[in-house]
Amino acid sequence: MKRFNKTLTGSACVILSLMLALLFVGCAQKKAEETSKATVDEAEETYPVSTGDEAMAIGGLEALGFDPAVFGIEPNIIESDEPVGFQLDMPQKGDTVAVLHTDYGDITLRLFPAQAPKTVTNFVNLAKAGKYNNTTFHRVIDDFVIQGGHNGEDPQHPNGISSYGDEFEDEFCDKLFNIRGAVSMANNAADSNGSQFFINQTTPEAFSKNGGWNNYDELWENVKTQLKNYRDSSLLQAFVDENGDKFINTDVIPQDVKDLYNEKGGNPNLDGVFNAADRGNTVFAQVVEGMDVVDMIAKAETDKNDVPKESIVINSVEIKTY
Repeated sequence: MKRFNKTLTGSACVILSLMLALLFVGCAQKKAEETSKATVDEAEETYPVSTGDEAMAIGGLEALGFDPAVFGIEPNIIESDEPVGFQLDMPQKGDTVAVLHTDYGDITLRLFPAQAPKTVTNFVNLAKAGKYNNTTFHRVIDDFVIQGGHNGEDPQHPNGISSYGDEFEDEFCDKLFNIRGAVSMANNAADSNGSQFFINQTTPEAFSKNGGWNNYDELWENVKTQLKNYRDSSLLQAFVDENGDKFINTDVIPQDVKDLYNEKGGNPNLDGVFNAADRGNTVFAQVVEGMDVVDMIAKAETDKNDVPKESIVINSVEIKTY
């Protein structure tokens, strides 16, 4: 199956991370307000990067005797003071939300500008500019995802053209996960975000039927075994490049996160925050109304490439105050 269309070292970087961590708490609310009012002209704005620990998952590689930096693995993880599961809360009065007006009905999204600032700004900019109007859900897989929002026809931008005009970096937050209803950026490599997004649709029943956490534990154990086998091989880098999306380090995933997936369903393999190879998909929103619409779209008849046989159109994306 095709993968989804997806740095700091030294003492100076540690100091910078600590400074950002202190600044982030006081500035998060202000940043959220500024982001929700974003316009296309703001694309050159400077955005925060990491605000917390850099190595939540890459410790798995270090424990095996590998230096993650050798593979170009230098994750930036945005830490949040919000509790696990906060993304399921309804928006507060005055918050900015997005409404996808589709052929099947409306889907309302709560945006997370404090936890994914550049990604939310990109989405808002594109929506306000009408770039999502008359686009389609072009990839639909029941009990997995519905994917759409491609903007532009430039083959150099396979994930669509962002509001910045080029691909932009991933933003992995330690409190945002690809649970059912989470909205994430589609990519085909690290830091390759454009305009495409997807909505996770996997139910708790499907998550369990597919093996649940036992499946991911086995996957991580297999990855560790393969890494050991490739240790002295010239193919080691190629193995990491090709299989990095499978490096979900279940050794570091907290129990409350596992419980969240058990209860709500979703696709933890897409979470960058727990990926030892710094791969994954940026979560930037959550469906708060219209999950029934998502489920209807997911059940649409598709061809062998998961393309709906009848186009499912996103007529427009409305940005409004809740």
